[in-house]
Amino acid sequence: MRAPAPSGLVRLYARLAGLVAPLAYRRIAARLQAQDIDPKRFPERMGHTTAPRPNGQLLWFHAASVGESLSVLSLIRHMGQENPALSFLITSGTATSAQLLARRRPPRCQHQFAPLDSRSAVRRFLAHWRPDAAIFVESELWPNMLRETHRSGVPLALLNARISDSSARQWKRFGRTARYLLSLFAMIHTQDARTTRHFHDLGLDHAVTGQNLKSASGPLPYDAELLQLLRQTLANRPIWVASSTHPGEEAIMLDAHETLLAAHPDLLLILVPRHPERGDDVQRLIGARNMTQTRRSTDGVSTSGVQVYLADTLGETGLWYALSRIVCLGGSFMPVGGHNPYEPAYAGAAVLHGPLYANFSGAYADFAKAGGAIEVADATALAKQIDQLLTRPDQLCALCAQSSRFAEAQEDMLDALSETLSRALGLR
Repeated sequence: MRAPAPSGLVRLYARLAGLVAPLAYRRIAARLQAQDIDPKRFPERMGHTTAPRPNGQLLWFHAASVGESLSVLSLIRHMGQENPALSFLITSGTATSAQLLARRRPPRCQHQFAPLDSRSAVRRFLAHWRPDAAIFVESELWPNMLRETHRSGVPLALLNARISDSSARQWKRFGRTARYLLSLFAMIHTQDARTTRHFHDLGLDHAVTGQNLKSASGPLPYDAELLQLLRQTLANRPIWVASSTHPGEEAIMLDAHETLLAAHPDLLLILVPRHPERGDDVQRLIGARNMTQTRRSTDGVSTSGVQVYLADTLGETGLWYALSRIVCLGGSFMPVGGHNPYEPAYAGAAVLHGPLYANFSGAYADFAKAGGAIEVADATALAKQIDQLLTRPDQLCALCAQSSRFAEAQEDMLDALSETLSRALGLR
């Protein structure tokens, strides 16, 4: 569809972003340095490349951070297998995403830090990479990046889009600006019907509901040798994992664990905070309850005789999912919106979660219908459910099997999405 003229707000933003970019770059460079990123890569944020462009067609994916970046890896891998002549570039803005992508990039895929949203930085980036098409993931929409990419003749797609009701109300306040930016996309794929309705309300009739891309992400990777070592160390101890927890949720998990220890004194809780940098705070919380503990970042894999193992490292969630058949997924007991339930499902774990999961409402509804996921309200209900699974291994086995089948059923969507993208973006 033809884009309307940019609003005055978009033009004003373009001028201001150019003025602010040098100051923003200094702050971002300092942050990257504190996170052990090679200083040679800092200029990427100003559009100065540190890698050569590959020959042939190049498909550019842009994502905000870890979750969005990792969600597209299976699609990139799938498209690369279908078209061996196609190369890929993925950009993101955070050090964490860069570190994870360095280990998990599919073949023929490079990572760069995204340029800041000034016209000069974006133009330098585009002049070097010359992408044949660009795919923006979820809600990472920068006005200058979209305008300059569209102006250079690169077709754009928005993939896995999701906006909340409150965000939609804000967009409608600036309807002309929102319509202009979103109309630059030749294809809009949303992850739920609510988002599609919001786009249609803005006049973007080409927005279509699709399956959540995270559903086809596949199992998280893990170190097989380390998994075997942990299994030998644990010597068949019962285990449960509390994963991706946020402030306030660790207390719920520890309350449940304290109750469970009365009936299962050998039970081990592997506690995985969503943000590993909160490890000190979580360690103090465990210590205040007089529970014995070890910590992954300082004590390695030592679990002998402890009640809580604090898994405060980055990129090892797949290891904990592979180790335990019971996973309680955080972000759902506090108003965070929930986290991706497909990851523990791919590991074949029975998934417990709280009642607050607005960001994954459709996924959890489908998961509950297929079996394998159970909603619990609080620490008391959580302890009761885990106790039942520990004392009824037949029920636990059935839930794990249902969880695996639910995850495996999601992978068919990659064929259809790859074909739709290729057609919409004019890829050969």
